[in-house]
Amino acid sequence: MSTVKAAVIQMSLKADPVADSFDTIRDRMTEAHMALIEDAAKEGVQAIGLQEVWTMPYFPARVDPHWFGSAEVIPEGPTTQLMMETAKRLGMVIVSPIYELGEDGKRYNTAAVIDADGRYLGKFRKVHIPKILPYDEKFYFADGNLGFPVFETAVGKVGVYICYDRHFPEGWRELALNGAELVFNPSATFRGLSDHIWTLEQPGAAIANGIFIGANNRVGTELAFGNHYFYGSSYFTDPRGNVLNQGPDDKDALVVSDLDFAMIREVRDQWQFYRDRRPETYVNAARRT
Repeated sequence: MSTVKAAVIQMSLKADPVADSFDTIRDRMTEAHMALIEDAAKEGVQAIGLQEVWTMPYFPARVDPHWFGSAEVIPEGPTTQLMMETAKRLGMVIVSPIYELGEDGKRYNTAAVIDADGRYLGKFRKVHIPKILPYDEKFYFADGNLGFPVFETAVGKVGVYICYDRHFPEGWRELALNGAELVFNPSATFRGLSDHIWTLEQPGAAIANGIFIGANNRVGTELAFGNHYFYGSSYFTDPRGNVLNQGPDDKDALVVSDLDFAMIREVRDQWQFYRDRRPETYVNAARRT
């Protein structure tokens, strides 16, 4: 498949994290997302990425073990099961990042990847876990331990790299070397911290690795967790680093772009970054701490 119509969703919180139960929050966020997923299907979208921990508020801004109870198992949990049913019904690849309760009893920041026929293909667990005050993700998330998987989907080879991961070039390279053509980068990041580099890092990674990247971010202020404004501005970038069809910074949005996968080969043939790599010279840098 050469040209793929892909989308990402950016969304504000639709519930009261203080007064509402986990089920209520999940139901309201799901209802709002499903409306945009249905819109995406009407536009012919073939692959869609949802935002980081999309069924819940972004609770790591405050240390509170209450939120441990919101984690779900994958794929047996209700959210992944619903996304599997939706993917099959709409014929759409879905990347669904949620708070996962792992089989080992630990909790992870995880994205389930579901093919267009509804099959659960596997998951990526966020590798790099930050503690950037007031956000203490290390309190909530164990280090990802599944490496950098790439999934063969109906639209091509898809990978995931979650939020803070994007600051580490090694993972982008691993995903590309594993065959990724499109990498979804779901995020929850706020103004004053990262907005000045939001449209620098992912285009740079796309250029360096010859891939498409879909980057999405929450939008709005989640008052129960501080005064931080999530600035949306979701977009796709192509292997030449062009930012495609960027979303607004102040409202929910379905951001859709046509991705011509033929560009991947064109760019890689032109720049030859893979031919000219010297991995044997990078060993000490990789091991240095």
